[in-house]
Amino acid sequence: MTRVPSIKRTMPLPTAADDEPGVIRGYASLFDRTDRAGDRIQRGAFARSLEERTAAGVRMLWQHDPGEPIGRWTTLREDARGLYAEGRIELGSQRGREALALMRGGAIDGLSIGFRTRRAQPLRDAARRLLTDIDLWEISLVTFPMQEAARVREVRGLALDWAKALREAARRIAPRGFAAGT
Repeated sequence: MTRVPSIKRTMPLPTAADDEPGVIRGYASLFDRTDRAGDRIQRGAFARSLEERTAAGVRMLWQHDPGEPIGRWTTLREDARGLYAEGRIELGSQRGREALALMRGGAIDGLSIGFRTRRAQPLRDAARRLLTDIDLWEISLVTFPMQEAARVREVRGLALDWAKALREAARRIAPRGFAAGT
């Protein structure tokens, strides 16, 4: 069994501004819904892990590949709906830029958790087990999430990109000698 090192930051990492490109928000897991593997997660299952690791200790990966970190999570919390995740994709990396382009284009929007089960109860309905305590290691951007409704709900920074595109278009169509967009 692979052991993931415990990572706990004593100092929080800075959070990104709302209009900064690459900021994403969504639900990495939803409570009381059965996933494709037959697991159902109970509210409170992430509490211990979030306290121990904090958002800074949970990795943001591409397609669950530990060799492909693509950003960092700035906020992770349980609410009545599920595990809410907010983070920033690292646009200084090639994979980060590709991931953001794919999200903007609507080609990818899934979120999926990588974890170790600490405690579970067997079930006899559509779900095979109820997860009550989860050691959360990572949350990945994925093509096919195990839990269908675990999705990125918002990608920030699009307005900045539109403004840049408009300025570039204005420069191309402006008469010679006219300084467009200044």
